[in-house]
Amino acid sequence: MSATHTRPTPSAKQEWATGLTAFAAVMLFLVGLLDLFRGVMAIAEDDIFVTTRNYVFEFDLTGWGWVHLALGVVGVIVSIGLLRTATWARVSGVVIAGFVIIANFLSLPYYPVWSIVLITISGFIIWALCVVPRGTLDNLSEGRPASEEDRPLYQGSPTHRA
Repeated sequence: MSATHTRPTPSAKQEWATGLTAFAAVMLFLVGLLDLFRGVMAIAEDDIFVTTRNYVFEFDLTGWGWVHLALGVVGVIVSIGLLRTATWARVSGVVIAGFVIIANFLSLPYYPVWSIVLITISGFIIWALCVVPRGTLDNLSEGRPASEEDRPLYQGSPTHRA
């Protein structure tokens, strides 16, 4: 008689945790990639940015480009860690999304609509990473439940078919 190993069925909380972590990872990847492109455009001093006078938080456009480029690179790296359900990536994701919100607020006059879009997406990232229960990330890396094709044909005695 051979023993069959079945995976435990995840609870609804674990399913939500998986979905929210994946959502945050993909959104952080997109925000990081878009911030990366925005940084390259600002460093190249592209004509797409608006120049304003008398702004309290005025920086050189190239300076903002380097800030967005660095945030973009770190955001992409952290999003890869989130897809692997690493706890360090969850904490870092909240921190990076917070920095993206601050950087986009401070560079609001240079590209207003896009800054508001990235602030909103980063807010959703922080929300998604903060509502996942603390203990569920450890169980996410074990994988999803077996599908119908992956389940063993025989469970229990050899004469009992599932």
